[in-house]
Amino acid sequence: MNRFINRFKSTPGFMSFGNKRTKHLLINMEKPYILATTFGLPVGINKCFAPCVEKHFNVIAHETFTPEQTSLAEQVKAIFVWGGAINVDRALMQSLPNLKAVINGGVGVDHLDIPMINSFGVKVCNTPHVVDNATADIGMALMLASARKIIEGHHYSMSHNNQAMPEILMGTDISGATLGIIGLGRIGYKVARRAHGFEMKILYHNRNRRKEEEERAVGATYCAEMEDLLRKSDFVMVVVNLSPATHKLIGAKELALMKPTSTLINISRGLVVDQDALVEALQRKVIHAAALDVTYPEPLPMGHPLAALPNVIILPHMGTHCFGTTQLMVQRMVTNALAVLEGIQPPDEIQM
Repeated sequence: MNRFINRFKSTPGFMSFGNKRTKHLLINMEKPYILATTFGLPVGINKCFAPCVEKHFNVIAHETFTPEQTSLAEQVKAIFVWGGAINVDRALMQSLPNLKAVINGGVGVDHLDIPMINSFGVKVCNTPHVVDNATADIGMALMLASARKIIEGHHYSMSHNNQAMPEILMGTDISGATLGIIGLGRIGYKVARRAHGFEMKILYHNRNRRKEEEERAVGATYCAEMEDLLRKSDFVMVVVNLSPATHKLIGAKELALMKPTSTLINISRGLVVDQDALVEALQRKVIHAAALDVTYPEPLPMGHPLAALPNVIILPHMGTHCFGTTQLMVQRMVTNALAVLEGIQPPDEIQM
């Protein structure tokens, strides 16, 4: 027993967050091991959620793990991927002979080669549903902030000590405006519900039309052709998954169809929009503004032309970055991992 403990005490890559390391190891020897980015790092799960994971798993730090650490590699049963920080490539898969699951925090899995992972007999899960409300909220926040010049108003208040209200702060009405939603899935539908409360006219384009009762509930009108939605909308919100079919779905042609007074809002993935075309459209005033939670790359490099435009709001992909939602995501990751390791069908396995 002591030899076992001493071996792990001196093993690079083992994460322990308690001071009494030996006692910690004795208590947790029966827990399965997972590979994850160290809690608290900018690209890792926030440290306040560490107890939720450590209650069920021993955690090996990905930053210091190497495939040559055979004793550790054989212990790993699952990988927790947060924000795409871990590159789950073929070499990593080959180094983990007892791996059973790759668990992604969040909905988007475009950074994972799922067929390759499945070829090793390993299941892939994500955390849908729990992110829907937070993502819909950020979409509405971006639309409101852009339309009502919230950020400009804040900066003006911080730099001017007078009651003047310059014309540059004059915003756009939301109530009565037309919102076009591209992708009326779970998140898109929640956006529509919120927009309906703002008395907006709602158009949507989707691969499949929603049921009539669902359309009526939010006052949504289906556009079989995306071009019709682009021409008629005051605000266009993109809420689709990134796939080969949606890669640069919004390009120069689509932007040219939009009203010169319209605003593009992207809460899906950066690559859904042709960023170079967007910069040109904004510079030439083809469209009025853009509000983005996602870009490519992420983070956007300092000095990027998009960041220099005054009619753009850019967020650091923070759509789900709130305490309650993150907690639910981490709990769901744990639930999926435990299900796979116990031989039970996980609730959120991605089927290709």
